[in-house]
Amino acid sequence: MLIVSCKSKSENQKVDKKLPRIAIAGIGIESSTFSPAQTHEEAFHARIGDSIFGRYPFFKEGSAIRKRAQWIPTFLGKSLPGGVVTREAYESMVKKTLKMLKENGPYDGLWFDIHGAMSVVGLEDAEGDLIRRIREAIGTHVLVSTSMDLHGNVSERLAAHSDLITCYRMAPHEDALESKERSITNLLERLESGKGKPKYKAWIPVPILLPGEKTSTRIEPGKSLYAKIPDVEKMDGVIDAAIWIGYAWADEARNHGVVMVTGDNEEQVTEGAEKLANAFWDVRHKFEFVAPVAGFKESLKMALASKERPFIISDMGDNPTAGGAGDVTWTLQKLLNRSEFKSADGPNLIYASIPGPNLIEEALKVGVGGEVSGQAGALVDDRYAPPLKLEGIVTAIKHGDRDAEVEVVVKIGSIHVIVTKKRKPYHHEVDFTDLNLNPRDAAIVVVKIGYLVPELYDMRKGWIMALTPGGVDQDLERLAYRHIKRPMFPLDKGNEKPDLSTRLISASDKLK
Repeated sequence: MLIVSCKSKSENQKVDKKLPRIAIAGIGIESSTFSPAQTHEEAFHARIGDSIFGRYPFFKEGSAIRKRAQWIPTFLGKSLPGGVVTREAYESMVKKTLKMLKENGPYDGLWFDIHGAMSVVGLEDAEGDLIRRIREAIGTHVLVSTSMDLHGNVSERLAAHSDLITCYRMAPHEDALESKERSITNLLERLESGKGKPKYKAWIPVPILLPGEKTSTRIEPGKSLYAKIPDVEKMDGVIDAAIWIGYAWADEARNHGVVMVTGDNEEQVTEGAEKLANAFWDVRHKFEFVAPVAGFKESLKMALASKERPFIISDMGDNPTAGGAGDVTWTLQKLLNRSEFKSADGPNLIYASIPGPNLIEEALKVGVGGEVSGQAGALVDDRYAPPLKLEGIVTAIKHGDRDAEVEVVVKIGSIHVIVTKKRKPYHHEVDFTDLNLNPRDAAIVVVKIGYLVPELYDMRKGWIMALTPGGVDQDLERLAYRHIKRPMFPLDKGNEKPDLSTRLISASDKLK
């Protein structure tokens, strides 16, 4: 095939007409329906047109993938996990997506890049609704490859409108870019070969609903379960195989595990899907938390007793990387009340983080070195503790973060509290060092997170996941589910095996 440098339509350069025309679109977020927070459009930091290429290294100018098609990037919005998306925000983003898709067609393919756990006010199955409306704009003949997080949800409608579909195979998601690239190369290969839509799509719902903190692929049984996927993928007539854990903190009928296998050989596709679905069900009782878990009081006791640093405490219940509001003050209130941290020479503890626009405003007035007093937290989720009045010395101020906008460090006794204008998860060492904090030298680091991302995991000398309250409570039995399908493991204790036989999903151009 003739290889040329390909540009999007907006770049107004000649392209080889033989190259497939592939659009790019997607809206991605993980949203908790058990949090009072709502997510607005600005949280998605939308990329429009050619700016989308900058998000992915495999789309860089001159790359092999960039050369294999005429790419037409449209609208891509990706938000931090959070609360339910407002209907106004969703409709606005969908309108922009559809407008650009209609203006720039026709297409041979669409790369549909989503998370899969978006909840929208007044709407069931948001991603299913989105892809259905996209299909109305681009037609059912277009080959759609859907790329997802393994904590997303695959409804039957999403499966039907997707021709190719895959998700990550690692949690934490160290293979995120690799998985996205796989979804693109699968799409390109089907277009270049002329094979088009796969003949068979196997979809098997698995009635298991577990948090990511219990299903990490770092440990068993998740490690061995996901290790079975490549063997299925290698089977003759199979294009891709995937296991979705699903998202535990939303209450919709689509929230449960799913296995999908796509390909051209019915027997192999069916056999592979049922093999994975049964393997998933058979290990359901073996899933455990990826790290030791305890109540907060016991977690802090362990951290204070540790002689190695840093000892990391995961403040799990309000984890903004899973959909928590990120501003629950319950844990910070407990820390500030502890006598160990009252004096400046107490155990060095970093708390990351709490939103506090009022405190930020006051800190900017006094500057670094000044004494500050202001309120922080509980503007969104005050169910467990009220806003806190923080009084201390400003040790750092940083402007310009994409998520936080402004970050301030306030030292209160021996605690360094990171206060943000808007919520931000702290994943990387540079997040701390940019604020003149050295997490490796701290006695204790408390982060609003569940399982640790690779940088924090490699940094830790001790680690406990604390069972704290919030919108992503790890005790699922305390959550008031009303809409999920029952029975559901582990919420229901019955041992009867569900029907894990393959449901073959119609091709998108065969839907009635």
